[in-house]
Parts: sequence; C-alpha cells; structure tokens
Amino acid sequence: MNSQADALQAPGDSTENGAQQIRDALREAIVERRLSPGTKLSESDVGSLFNVSRTLARAALQALSYEGLVSVEKNRGAFVAYPSPDEARQIFAARRLVEPGILKSAAERITPAQLKHLRQLLMEEGRLMSERGQSARRAEIKASGDFHLMLASISGNLIMQRFMEELVARSSLVIALYGQSSASSCGHAEHGDIITALERKDIDTACHLMLHHIAHIEADLDLRERKSFGLKEAFER
Repeated sequence: MNSQADALQAPGDSTENGAQQIRDALREAIVERRLSPGTKLSESDVGSLFNVSRTLARAALQALSYEGLVSVEKNRGAFVAYPSPDEARQIFAARRLVEPGILKSAAERITPAQLKHLRQLLMEEGRLMSERGQSARRAEIKASGDFHLMLASISGNLIMQRFMEELVARSSLVIALYGQSSASSCGHAEHGDIITALERKDIDTACHLMLHHIAHIEADLDLRERKSFGLKEAFER
C-alpha cells in the first residue's frame, strides 16, 4: 500500500478527490485482506500514512463506514468492520437475490470481447492459484472478486455495480473471519462453468450455477455462535 500512499502525496488534489483516493486505497487493502477485521484505523495514523490532514482521513473513514467496511465507535475510533455471523448470512442472502438478476442483464448485453476478457480473468485466477505466498493469495482473492464485479459492469447498471462492489468487499471480510478453506476464495471451476453457460446463451443454467456458487462459498463458512468466557472461566476449561 506504500506506493498508493506515495501517489496520494501529490499536491493539488481537491479535498473530495483526496478523500476518495484514500478510501479506495484502504478499501482495496480490506478487500485483499491486508487489513484484517478489527484492525484499528486511527485518523492520525491514516493521515500520516497518506500525508494528509486528519479531516481528510476522517472523511475517508466515514465513507468506508457507510459501505459497512469500517466501524466507527464513540470514544474509541475507527476499526475495520468485524461482521457478526448474522450479518454474514444477510450478506450472502443479498448476493443470492442480486447476482442472478445481474447475470441476466449481463447476458443480454455481453459481447464476444467481454466473454474473452472473462476467460482471461479466469486464466489469471488459475495461474495465481498455483503460486505460493501471501501476495499471490491476495491477488487470487482479488481476481476472484473481479469476476463478479465484471459481470456487474457488463450489466450496464451503475447502481447495481456499486452495490456489488460493497457486497464483494463485505464478503471478503466475512471470508477472512469465518472461512475454513481455500474454497472461500470463490470456486475457480464454478466461474468457468458460468462463463460456458453464458457462451451458450443458456441464461437459466448460468443463474442456477451462480446460486450454487454463492451457496458453495457460504457453506465453507463456520458461522456458529461462539460463547464468550471471562478470563477465569477461559482458563478453567
């Protein structure tokens, strides 16, 4: 994220653009799980990192709080959101409602060039899956999310596109907290099956596959409620 921070240090940016660029940089770090749920994001630290005022840092953090990616707590400050199991279920319920509709709209507009681009995304995702290391893992997670975001872009509905950006970002937080295996990064083979159905113009099958795909991601989450114990009780067990 240092290169992004350096890029924001150029003078002359308007306040609004500066806050948006900081928001985008922090948002990307959250989506890629470089910033974990519960991480404190103080205005002074964010301001120092991006060489901006605390006012600008506060505006960026507030924008992220509107998306559900940052939690702002009175007298404590801002933290990367820590979604509850119930919130996690609601996020995936929303995806099951929204993504088949996006897919239908995308299927009506998709061009051969866009299908080719989806295949390229799939190839890149597959390449990253074979690599080792945290940076490759983060890139794989981003490539997986980009597949869903590109379908939203192809649909031509800017409102739904922004909504999907939020859902994908919040899904990433949920997966970071509750995911049990690499399946949470979105099934690579399932993406390929969806593209194949789109190429055949089999919209019903594509939508069915998307619902199965979302259910597969959610099934890999451990959303059981965990009982909290006091200090003494925790060590007596």
